[in-house]
Amino acid sequence: MGKDTKSDDSWEDRIAELRAQQRVVRQPNLSDPGYIRQKQSGKLWVRERFDALLDKDAFQEVGSVTGKPIYDEKTGELVSFIPANMVTGWGRLDGKKVFVTADDFSVRGGHADGGIAHKAPHGETLARKFRVPLIRLLDGSSGGGSVTTYLSSGSTYIPTLAGLGQSLDTLAVVPVASALLGPVVGLAAAKAVTSHFSVMVRGLSQLFAAGPPVVKEATFENLTKEQLGGWEIHGRNGTVDNVVDTELEAFAEIRRFLGYMPLNIFEIPPSTETDDSSGRREEELIRIIPKRRGRGYDMRRVVGLIVDVDTFFEIGATWGRNIVTGLARMGGKTVGVIANDCMVNGGAIDAFGSQKTARFVNLCDHFHIPILNLVDQPGFAIGSLAERLATIRHGASAMSAIYNASIPIYTVIVRRAFGVAGSIFADPEDGRNVRVAWPSADWGSLPLEGGIEAAYKRQLDSTPSPSARNALMNELLGKFEEVRNPIRFANKFGVEEIVDPRDTRGLVCDWVQHAYEHVLPQLVMTKQKLDNARIARRTRMIQCGCVFAAAQH
Repeated sequence: MGKDTKSDDSWEDRIAELRAQQRVVRQPNLSDPGYIRQKQSGKLWVRERFDALLDKDAFQEVGSVTGKPIYDEKTGELVSFIPANMVTGWGRLDGKKVFVTADDFSVRGGHADGGIAHKAPHGETLARKFRVPLIRLLDGSSGGGSVTTYLSSGSTYIPTLAGLGQSLDTLAVVPVASALLGPVVGLAAAKAVTSHFSVMVRGLSQLFAAGPPVVKEATFENLTKEQLGGWEIHGRNGTVDNVVDTELEAFAEIRRFLGYMPLNIFEIPPSTETDDSSGRREEELIRIIPKRRGRGYDMRRVVGLIVDVDTFFEIGATWGRNIVTGLARMGGKTVGVIANDCMVNGGAIDAFGSQKTARFVNLCDHFHIPILNLVDQPGFAIGSLAERLATIRHGASAMSAIYNASIPIYTVIVRRAFGVAGSIFADPEDGRNVRVAWPSADWGSLPLEGGIEAAYKRQLDSTPSPSARNALMNELLGKFEEVRNPIRFANKFGVEEIVDPRDTRGLVCDWVQHAYEHVLPQLVMTKQKLDNARIARRTRMIQCGCVFAAAQH
C-alpha cells in the first residue's frame, strides 16, 4: 500500500506556501506604481531582462522569496508580496554558466530601504567562489543609501562599503560585465566602474555619484539626468566602455564580450572552430598604407583584414579615439587588439588614449589574452590642453601596463613610431614578444619633417623667400629619404624582420597557436600556484587560531 502523501508527515503545505509566494513575485503587478513607471520609461521589467539576456529556461533564482509577504489577518492567505529590490541567480549564456544580479527599479528605485541586506554581496561572492562570470544589470542605486533608513533604524550611521569589498574580490577572479539600464547612482555607479566591461543605453541610462536633486542643493546646478550623466558625458570620458541604442543591444554586447573571456583567471581563454584559413592573404594590405605619409587610412579596416572574419569586437569606440582596442579571434583563438587611429588627431596619443590603453592591456593581462599590437604612433599629443590633462603622466601608466604585462604581445610596426610614445608601443621588452615591421614603417626620435625644421631652423629662416625655403626643405628631405628606409635599420638588426603585409595574418596565427599551447598554460599554472599558496596560508592561520583558542581554554 502506497504512502499517504497527505499525512501529517508531508511538507506539502510548506511547498504550497513557497509556490504561492513565488507565483506572486514572478508575475508583474500591473497596477503597481513602480512597474507602471518602469514601463512608461520604455524599460523592460527586471524578469523580462533575464529572459532577454540568458539562454532559454536557463535561469535558476537564488533568494526567490526574499522580501516581505503580506497575509490576510483573518484567513491567513497571502494577499501580496513586496519583493527585495534585487533579483539574483544562476544562468547560462551560450551554454556557459554565469551568475546574474539585477536591480528591480520598481521597488523603491533600488534604494536600501527596499532591499534585503547581504543579498547583492552574496551573489557576487557566489560568482567568485564558483569561478563563473558575473553579470550586473544596474538600474537605480543597487541598494544604496536612502535617508528614510535613518528613521526606520532610529539613528544615522557610518557608511560601509555595502558589498563593494566583495565586488573587488570578485573582480580579481572572474570576468564582470555591467549593463546600465536606467539611472545608475551612488553604489550602483561604483559597481558600474568596478567592472571589466560596461555598456550603457542612449537616452535610457545615466550614471552619477548623486542625482540632480542632490547636485542642485550642493552646487546650485539645475541639470537633467541626461545633462548630468548621460552617454554624451560618460560614453566620451571612459567611465563606461560601450554605448548602444537598446537594452537588447546591451545584452548582445555582454554576451559577445563574455564569449571571448575565460570563465575565470585559472583558465585559458576559449577557442572556437573557424572556417577562416590561417593562410589567408589579403592583397589590399600591400597598398592600404599610403606612400604619402601625411595621408590617413582606416585602421579598423586593417584590423578586419588580419583577424578572423567578422570577429573584431571593439571596446571603447566613443572615447580615447586615437587608440582602437577590442577583442577578436585569430585561428579561432581569443586575442586582444591595440591599434593607433591616424584619423584622430593624427594618431597622437592623449590622456584618454593612454588611460584606455592601460585599462585594456591590464584586462588582457589579467585573463591571459595575447595581444596583437598594430603601431602607427607619431608621439604624444602636445600643446597646452595636453599639458593640462597630464598627458605624459597618463602615458606613463600605459607604458607601465605594456612593459609589465606577462601575456605575449605581437607587435607590427605599420607606419610611424616616434619618440617616447612610439617606444611605448613599438618596444615591448620581453622574451615572449615578437616584433616585425611593414615596409611602410617610419621611425625615430622625432618625425623627420618636424626634426628638420628644428635642426636646420637657422638655414631655413635665412632663405630669401618662401619658395626658396620650400626648395631648401625639399633638398634636406631628399638627403634624409634614403636613411629613413626601414630596410636600412633592418640591415643593422635594429628591427627583427620586415614582412610583406599580406603575410601578417599567417605569422600572427602561428604565433597565437604557439602562445595557447606553450605560454598561456604556464601563466595559468602560476596563478593557480599563487592561489593555492594563499589558501594554504589562510588554512594555516585558521588552524593556528584554533590551537590558540584551545590553549586559552
